[in-house]
This record gives sequence, structure tokens and C-alpha cells, in this order.
Amino acid sequence: MSYNQNQNPFASTHSLDTNPFDDPPAQSASHQAEAARLEELRRREQDLERREQELNAKADHIRAHGRNNWPPFFPLIFHSIQDEIPEASRPLITRIYQLWLVLVATLIVNLVACIFILLSGSSDGGRDLGSSIGYIVFIPITSFLLWYRPIYNGYMKEQSLYYYMFFVFCGFHLLYSVYMIIGVPSTGSAGLIQTIQGYARRSFVSAALGTVATVGWTLQGVGIAFYYRQIWAHHTAAGHSMEKAKTELATHGAKAYFTRG
Repeated sequence: MSYNQNQNPFASTHSLDTNPFDDPPAQSASHQAEAARLEELRRREQDLERREQELNAKADHIRAHGRNNWPPFFPLIFHSIQDEIPEASRPLITRIYQLWLVLVATLIVNLVACIFILLSGSSDGGRDLGSSIGYIVFIPITSFLLWYRPIYNGYMKEQSLYYYMFFVFCGFHLLYSVYMIIGVPSTGSAGLIQTIQGYARRSFVSAALGTVATVGWTLQGVGIAFYYRQIWAHHTAAGHSMEKAKTELATHGAKAYFTRG
């Protein structure tokens, strides 16, 4: 009688009952397919549950604040580049929004630098600090409302009025950026001149912060100037004109500034 070395010695060869020592039968292809289908269903259920939670969270937010979602800590307006800006223009508006955030961060650094300029004994430190506080209160609000929001609305609605608002007020902002880069003492800017004086006085903290502020002013100013040219080219190619802007203002009024469509 031949003996197979790979054969299970406990396997049953004659009993009709299942032998608990038998090797488990190989899972059939149908069983594997069924398991894969069940796993796919489970993943879909989890995805649906996640989406339902997101929709419920959005619904709760809308009930609490309306559709407004910006600024996050106190929603006053609705702001969503993904939802409101045409796909081809989203990268440009995203970059401009990021440059606006750089502006806000630079204003904060500038304020801290002016504090250290005052502490370093600068005779103009008090005026610098007072002006820098005024900048951080007013510049973020006015820049957002006067040139960022208009170009956001311009690309969303393709109306001439918003482009002209952007060109005028963003032009003033570019001049303001140059003014802040220079950093004349007593103007509230920890720009280039203030930074050089800080190094000369060996006030290294104020000088280092002034360096960061100067880089920030330069970065956002050059970046906005670069996109200013692109937006001008788009505005020209789209056929916007001052006559159209006047007509839009007479037709829609100021209310259209805060509304969609």
C-alpha cells in the first residue's frame, strides 16, 4: 500500500460525517467575489455616511449663519472660490487671495517690528507704533473690500464695474506697498530704511523682524503687480468698458456687490 507523505493523516476517507481534522476546502471563486462585493458595499455605506455628515454640518452652519461662511470666526459674506469662480480662473483668484493673506501676515509682523523699534530707543518709535496699529486695523478690511472682493466678483459675474474698481483701488494698494517697502521712519513701516537703521543700532530683533516685513511687502506687492497685468489683459480681451460699467451700476446698484449672480 503506497503512502503519500503530503496526505493529512487525520483526513477521513470513508466517513460521511465531516472530519474536524480535514484540511479546509479552498474558497470558491464565487465566495471570493461575494466577499469583494460585500466589502465594496461597506465602503460605499461609509462614504454615504460621511457625505451625509458633511451635508448635515453645512445645513447646521447655514441655519446658524445663513449662507455666509467668511470670515470663519464671524461669517459676514459667502466666499468660495471652488463654488463661484469658473474653473479656468480659479488658480488666479486663489493666488490673489493667498497674496492678500500674505499682506495680512506682513501687517502683523510689521506691527511687532514697530514695537521693537520703539523698545530699541528710536526717536520715531511712538509714531511708528501708532501708525502700524492703524494699518493693521484698516488695511485688511479696506483691501479686502476695495480690490480683492471686486476682482472676485469680476471673475464670478464678468461685469465691467468690478474690474474698474479693482484697477483703481489695487493701483493705490501697489503705491502703498512701495511706500511700505521703503520704510521711512515715523511712517509706521518697518521697511528697508528702518531695517538698515536697526542693524546699525545693533537692535537685531527689530532688524530681523524688519527684514521679514520688507520681504513680505515686496512679495505681495510684486505678486499683485504681476497678476494686475494678467487681469488687465483678460479685461481687455473680454471687451469690458467704462460704458458697460456705468450701465451695470445704474442697473444693479451697490446691492449687487454683496449678492451672487
